[in-house]
Amino acid sequence: MPGAKLDDIDRNILAQLQADGRMTNVELAKRVGISAPPCLRRVRALEEQGYIRGYHADIDPRELGFEVQVFAMVRLINQAEVDLTAFETLARSWPLVRECHMLNGEVDFILKCISPDLRTFQSFLTEKLTSAPNVASVKTSLVIRCAKDEPGVPFEVLEERIARRG
Repeated sequence: MPGAKLDDIDRNILAQLQADGRMTNVELAKRVGISAPPCLRRVRALEEQGYIRGYHADIDPRELGFEVQVFAMVRLINQAEVDLTAFETLARSWPLVRECHMLNGEVDFILKCISPDLRTFQSFLTEKLTSAPNVASVKTSLVIRCAKDEPGVPFEVLEERIARRG
């Protein structure tokens, strides 16, 4: 089971950093119950092993004038690996696209987009997304409000699974 090869301290470090990535190493060490030097070594190891992908500030898009959030469901004409990869590369190049996920089923990709206004998103939709190579169709849904936006993983679920198996 992924995550099970980490010990309790490593998982606690990850949970603490997920909740507050700005805390000092000394504070983190205190919270997980070890001294600062081994805590720092563990954090560096978790970074090197890919458990920690980066540290980010959680920016409120609306405070910066990005009032429009849209989910775009994209169907491609061809789903060969080369075509899927080409679309992913293109999606990564579009600044309004904040997330791009490949799906199975009727829709090939779902894109989470943010825009300062509807006109800007509409221009992106008509000039870039729907006219992109291999795009068969695009359906969009405008976000009215967000009930939950919680990044990361639910560590309590991981700990419950490990406790059941242990």
